[in-house]
Amino acid sequence: MESEKDLIVDVNSTEVSIALMENHRLIELNKESSQGHSFSVGDVYLGKVKKILPALNAAFVDIGDEKQAFVHYLDLGLYFNAFDEFVKRINPNSDNKGIYKHIKPGPILEKEGRIENVLTPGQMIIVQIVKEPISTKGSRLTAEISLAGRNIVLLPFAEKVSVSQKIASKEEKRRLETLVKSILPKNYGAIIRTAAEGKNAAVLDAEVMSLVEKWENSWKKLAKSKDVQLLFTEYSKTTTILRDLLNDSFSNIYVNDENIYEETRKYISLISPEQEKIVKLYKDKDPIFDHFEVTRQIKSSFGKVVPIKQGAYLVIEHTEALHVIDVNSGIRSKNKEQEQNTFDINCFAAEEIARQLRLRDMGGIVIVDFIDMDNNEHKNALFKKMQELMEPDKAKHNVLPLTKFGLMQITRQRVRPATEINTTEVCPVCNGTGKITSSVVIDEAIERRLSFYVTEKKITNLTLKVNPILGAYLTRGIFSSIVGKWKKKYKCKIEVIETTDFTVLQNEFYDEKGEKLD
Repeated sequence: MESEKDLIVDVNSTEVSIALMENHRLIELNKESSQGHSFSVGDVYLGKVKKILPALNAAFVDIGDEKQAFVHYLDLGLYFNAFDEFVKRINPNSDNKGIYKHIKPGPILEKEGRIENVLTPGQMIIVQIVKEPISTKGSRLTAEISLAGRNIVLLPFAEKVSVSQKIASKEEKRRLETLVKSILPKNYGAIIRTAAEGKNAAVLDAEVMSLVEKWENSWKKLAKSKDVQLLFTEYSKTTTILRDLLNDSFSNIYVNDENIYEETRKYISLISPEQEKIVKLYKDKDPIFDHFEVTRQIKSSFGKVVPIKQGAYLVIEHTEALHVIDVNSGIRSKNKEQEQNTFDINCFAAEEIARQLRLRDMGGIVIVDFIDMDNNEHKNALFKKMQELMEPDKAKHNVLPLTKFGLMQITRQRVRPATEINTTEVCPVCNGTGKITSSVVIDEAIERRLSFYVTEKKITNLTLKVNPILGAYLTRGIFSSIVGKWKKKYKCKIEVIETTDFTVLQNEFYDEKGEKLD
């Protein structure tokens, strides 16, 4: 039985937050800035080679980021020469489709070749981000461009069509391979994804054509200017998550923004028309993350100390080199019953650790210090359980058995920085000094701002967002509440919205369009 999945999309003025819930439990959290573009996995750039590193057989490439990106010789791809020729020949006055078709994919790059024989400083190359900038390191790049769809991954200048190993049926593999080969235009290859199993020709043809169109549309920018620039980006985080994760177990997708709602609905109608009805526009006054208890789960899941069952807890520490997770329980005595109890707690901890790795997108090396166990069968059982729990994780990973010190090493693919959310609250009045203005006068401070907006700015329809504790103070009493007095005094409308995402005394005013007031 598949678990029930809900996608909660919270759109505000600065970012889009996407929460994946599995049986109402937060599993993944993604954030995407809505202000400008960031360097994200899947983005394709026209970059300039800045420096050749013969000792590493690699090069630094300028893609417009402060930190120079990095490409290794082995990441140039077999058909780099074809991409290079295309960049040199493309121009706004030519038939670029004709140029593309007539370029021969070969000769392919030799595996044992040297980068100094292929690239030169100042050379313009098409590259794609495979690993986002992390800490002091720039993006990791590949020159082997791919455009991912729901069922197909399109490969420009490639010659082969390969099929996902997860499709078991040999007949289905042959059918899909033959079908896609007949659909693909000249000088394109493809990887057929697991989701393509059972799909008919019309669906696959429509997807291939849309991916080809996306690739060809990037040529306009390339032909117009051969300066460093973004050629095209992946879909939004929302549609990317849907592309990779959507299946029959998705029951609801809630979105609190009409534009993103329409974008999501249209995208699902393309990839899975029968599921279009699961997309729902959230219109309630309460913040969407509060309504679905996402905020509460974020606060409890992203701290240094994460509670688990039976009073046990995890302590999670992040360093530059690795992540360390310590499993702790109460006072223990050495007996058979305690050994079983320790095993049970370690199993509970393993479940939470697998969730935390996905939730925080922790990559690189993870060291887990489980509670010591004497029984070898328990040690092997814990190792197998950890492997099973990590199986649904889409990121490439490897789990090693427990060492004699009770440590388990997990490696997990790192393509972007780990998500860190500060779950402690700094007082908005004292800014962490420990001394604040008396909370009794907070209403006076709010009223001064209200008076300014009504009398000076002539805004008479306002929304006041506050923490529930402050909200209770301002709205207590049906006829004698502080907010009620303000309404009468200033002859204005004030709607109070409580959000647990705010600190105790934090408050913000919004106009009737939902725009924050300074």
